[in-house]
Amino acid sequence: MWMCMAALLLWVRSGGCTDRANTSELLEYSALDFYEKLHSGKMMFIYFEQKVSPTISLFLVELEMSAEALHDYGVLVGKVNCNKEPVHTYCTDERLLHSAFLFRGGKEFLGLDLDTVFDVNSIVSEVLFAILREEVRYVHTDADLLAMEKAARGQKNIVLGYVRSLGTQEHRSMMETAYVYGSKYQFILITGGPVLKHLGVNESSHPSQVWFLHCRVHSTFMTPMTSERCPLTRMRKPLSVLSLHSFLQLMEAPLVSEVYNNPSMVPPPQFPYQQTPQVFLFSRPETAHLDLDTATTLAWRLRGIALVLLVHSQSHSVKTPDEHNAAYRLPEKSLEVKYLHLHNLDEVMELFTHPEKETEEEEDEEEGEDEEEDSDLAKLDDEIAASVYKTRGSFLDMDSIAQLTSDNFHTAVAQNSLTVVLFYLKWDAVSMAVLNSFIEVAERLEDSAVDNVQMSSVDCGEWTDLCAAQSGSALPALFTPITAFPGIWVFHPQASARHYSGMLGSEALHRFILLSCSASPTLLTTEEEVASFLQRVPHPELAGYKPNRVLGLFQSPTHAGAPVFTEAAESLRGEVLTGLLTDRLAEKWAADHTVDLPAVLAFPSWRTPTRPSMLPVASSAKELLSHIHTALLHPMPELTVDNLPSFFCLGKALLLLFVGEEEDEIGQRQNQALVEEMGKVVELGDGRMERYLACWIHLGRTPAGMSVLGSYLGSMPPLPALVLSHLPTGGEIYQYPPNTPILAVPVLQWLQRIEDKTESPAGMLGEDRWPPARKFYGFLKIMDTEEPGTARQQVPEEEEEHEEEENMEDDSSSEEGTDSSSSPAPDATTNTHSEL
Repeated sequence: MWMCMAALLLWVRSGGCTDRANTSELLEYSALDFYEKLHSGKMMFIYFEQKVSPTISLFLVELEMSAEALHDYGVLVGKVNCNKEPVHTYCTDERLLHSAFLFRGGKEFLGLDLDTVFDVNSIVSEVLFAILREEVRYVHTDADLLAMEKAARGQKNIVLGYVRSLGTQEHRSMMETAYVYGSKYQFILITGGPVLKHLGVNESSHPSQVWFLHCRVHSTFMTPMTSERCPLTRMRKPLSVLSLHSFLQLMEAPLVSEVYNNPSMVPPPQFPYQQTPQVFLFSRPETAHLDLDTATTLAWRLRGIALVLLVHSQSHSVKTPDEHNAAYRLPEKSLEVKYLHLHNLDEVMELFTHPEKETEEEEDEEEGEDEEEDSDLAKLDDEIAASVYKTRGSFLDMDSIAQLTSDNFHTAVAQNSLTVVLFYLKWDAVSMAVLNSFIEVAERLEDSAVDNVQMSSVDCGEWTDLCAAQSGSALPALFTPITAFPGIWVFHPQASARHYSGMLGSEALHRFILLSCSASPTLLTTEEEVASFLQRVPHPELAGYKPNRVLGLFQSPTHAGAPVFTEAAESLRGEVLTGLLTDRLAEKWAADHTVDLPAVLAFPSWRTPTRPSMLPVASSAKELLSHIHTALLHPMPELTVDNLPSFFCLGKALLLLFVGEEEDEIGQRQNQALVEEMGKVVELGDGRMERYLACWIHLGRTPAGMSVLGSYLGSMPPLPALVLSHLPTGGEIYQYPPNTPILAVPVLQWLQRIEDKTESPAGMLGEDRWPPARKFYGFLKIMDTEEPGTARQQVPEEEEEHEEEENMEDDSSSEEGTDSSSSPAPDATTNTHSEL
């Protein structure tokens, strides 16, 4: 009942009864009436009229119109005619002519200049702002807001309103709402200042906005337990009394409702949520706790937009096809429920933040079959193919690279100290995309005047003997046939060819080539050369990049371990800078670092040069390379798109920490503390951690990590999230308990439970299946199902063409019917997390 009365009061004040004619005149008090009302303790807003000017006349009109609005808040509005009965002080001082006064508790409470109360909105808002000075606070800086959040933590939620200026309609809406809800929420008003940066508001372009700060809850799925800030929800509708009232009611709605019926059987939301969409997520018994976490995470993101309901599919009354994992119902279509399959929470957000997309999709479905077929032809296999398709009409400028053939290949390799060759196929989409990057690198090398580097290409579609390394070809003897396209190989005169296995983007390839220009190993003969080797940048184009460095220390160049080191250094060329010290210089360095000759010193890029790792000289280059790679590996590396393949090739299980993008210095310290705590896990685990690669992904710097995390668990969990995946024993994925502090000892105990097989997996890695993007792309299946050619030779030519058409149609339909049955059925006890 109280909520209904509040809604009625706010509706009336927002203009629900504006059709009524305002025929009342401004109440004029005599001096006796004024003193009588004053001593009664009632609140009064009075103007003491002395001289009437056009400006004063306009103000009196606005004051009269505000009397009715303020009367509902217990404020008497009127004027005292000083020309009839002067009131002491207020009628004798002409300086008070341009002020109106608010009286409370039998005395003057506040004087307001007429410049600030110039119309109805400004009068009502300023008077209520003065009355509610305890309920509505004003903040200017983020520090002020943080102090308010700390004070309200566990006590009250906060309603934070931003208005561009005081005295406006938006300011009035905030004050009228604060009058009704002031005892329930802490209201805060801002008009600008540094606090807007924390809220992500551009002061020059954004209109008035409102945020609801959930300070009564101690921790949520949206903020870590260590956060000092309250999670906030932004009101997306324009600020008005009614929209703000509806918004506050939605903030009080249950976060997630659990139901056991089909969505069509669930009644539409009742008052006061009848204009709010409903989102249904389907839960399965084996992942009930994860589904509830997912629903809670989505509910926080949809706060104020839609109501989230979790449908338990184990109920006999729920009969929903397995291919659907979500549904929704719009208020304007209260009886219609739409089912769909979603892959991540962003799709739900897009559904309600861009409702026009649904209309476009419905229009697309009504188009004819011919148009659908044409659009399928335009949508190629993947993003790379689509990129090549879009640029199919443009021709590449190949002037910066040499096009090699069987006739000139050997000569070109012999004439340059470094030859980089791209082996590609013109009809391959990936080859053409890499060729673009390859040309870009060649042009950059030309502009930076890098000498003795020849960028070349071989079209393996034309020069098949060259790419197949057939007998008699011009390829060096140690070159192996090209079996994967595109492929990049590096050639040095009188040396074995090396395959480039790094990222195929322009930045990684450009860096590899510049590092390959240095000798490997570089012979260092003086202290100055060694200092330069450890500190200098190999090339000006690599400014800001810190490469790994390795030094070999030997009594003489003819020492038995020197050739092994030289062979390993050649294998590291382009990835690691290597140097060779011999004779007295090597002895001095060995004495300075208290090692015995021969020795190898590794200088990882993530560590200061004064603390190298001491490595033993191995008996083979392969063994030495293993020692070097282990020494250069960061104990807690950050995974990026560029370095993931190199870490993945180690064959270890990934202990992955996902952290979100920090908003301020506090968030940066929290993320750093989490990474350091995971470093302690590696230290305390010692030998037990050899089977794991502890690493972390910063989702702000590597947004692709969000897709990885979502595919692991079926949805985005609360951050930070710790996941164990790619175990050698199988495709299980384990998630560290959400909302549990990530500390070294509990993490090690969790890993022990996994090893003891007492921990249940949170999901399974998906199968590496690459089906055709379109039905008519399944050429291999069509070829496999065709009849033997000997039987077909007896068919006349015209009948053969007709039969081919029928077979193509039959194969297409059979493919559609057998595709799902050909894949293995999922395990009933382990969920692959196709749900959100």
